[in-house]
Amino acid sequence: MVNVRKYFLYTRISLLIVMLSAGQVLMAAEASGTTATTSKPSIAAAKETESSTVEDGGSGAYKAIKVNDSSLATHTIYRPKDLSVFGEKDKLPILAWGNGGCSNSNTMHENYLSEIASHGFLVAAIGPYQAGGQRGGRGGGMMGGMGAPGGIPGGPMGAIAGGTPEGTRGGAAGGMPGGMRGGAAGGARGAGGGMGSSTQSSQLLDAVNWAIAQNSDKASIYYNKIDISKIGVAGHSCGGLQALEVSTDTRITTTLVVDSGILNTGGGAPGGRGGMPGAAPGGMPGGPMGAMQGDAAGGARRGARGGMPGGATGGARGGAGGMMGMPALTKDHLAKLHGPVLYLLGGESDIAYANGMDDFKHIEKIPVFVANQGVGHGGTFTQPHGGDWATVSSAWLKWQLKGDKEAGKMFTGNPCGLVQDKKWTVDKKNIP
Repeated sequence: MVNVRKYFLYTRISLLIVMLSAGQVLMAAEASGTTATTSKPSIAAAKETESSTVEDGGSGAYKAIKVNDSSLATHTIYRPKDLSVFGEKDKLPILAWGNGGCSNSNTMHENYLSEIASHGFLVAAIGPYQAGGQRGGRGGGMMGGMGAPGGIPGGPMGAIAGGTPEGTRGGAAGGMPGGMRGGAAGGARGAGGGMGSSTQSSQLLDAVNWAIAQNSDKASIYYNKIDISKIGVAGHSCGGLQALEVSTDTRITTTLVVDSGILNTGGGAPGGRGGMPGAAPGGMPGGPMGAMQGDAAGGARRGARGGMPGGATGGARGGAGGMMGMPALTKDHLAKLHGPVLYLLGGESDIAYANGMDDFKHIEKIPVFVANQGVGHGGTFTQPHGGDWATVSSAWLKWQLKGDKEAGKMFTGNPCGLVQDKKWTVDKKNIP
């Protein structure tokens, strides 16, 4: 009993000493004119260390470049080369981009991103700058090595045989076991990477915060050239889920969800017994890409032989949770969105088709447009100027972020302008 009393006495004395010490620290801080609170580190002014031109710089009015900026080394910047034409009357809206597979490389999407930038946008894409010709490589994140030019990377996306009409071939090294058709001859194979360092949805907001800070920094090349009231977030596949996750931020004006959609659950993303969450029965390996298979009736089932455990047949259905940083969103999240949303899907052969179309059905109160073209999950990113994916995305962004009514005609009217191209099927809500 005596020992217990001593224990409590010593505890009270210790707490008193701590409180007195804290008071002395605060008094000293006040006397010196400082505060004892910890402030967030400021964002440095833009400092570009390297740049290159993707293709010919895009087809828009402003030839674009791809930039390595040490003040945002975790991302790659795509922007108009000549910033002198931007200022008080013509500002750059912001687009933050998340990659397929939640990868830490945006190289697969560089034609697409450069094309968007050429229409007068500041694009900050997750993943460090890579000079022209670099593909994946060790530490390349979930997507691992890139396949042949035009192909889908290794890692989860490399396990997909679908994709562009030309036929995609995922990189072998760094790919998921069981990935269909390993890296084609001549394709730049990643040295490792695999499923190592996936990215986070918060990195999209890092890009937004960086751009906003640059606009107000007199030392920055972007000073007073950015429209911080017009902000888009976008992403491919897993990156599309990242974009949806951060779209509840009140600063976000519009969202582009490309070959993606929130996983269907409770009859949704099937998972093989004992396997990674989301593996489709008889088919796709687990993880982000396997989960994307969802419920799609008639969707292409990929052989899981040699893939992640649980990909073969059977059994228990996986939940909504993702793998390795994949946002674990549910359909309830869609009710929290406040800005217009564009879904670009690759038709019924796109493993995200069922999920994206189901998202469209769930969205009721905000403008939403869904466009399908039968190119599969790989989209048209690697085609010249990003192909039709970039054409439609650029028009949507010009309409939503620049108020370009001519560009908006692609989406408005009954029928809308886009359906004049017979390759497309569309649907929309709350759009005139």
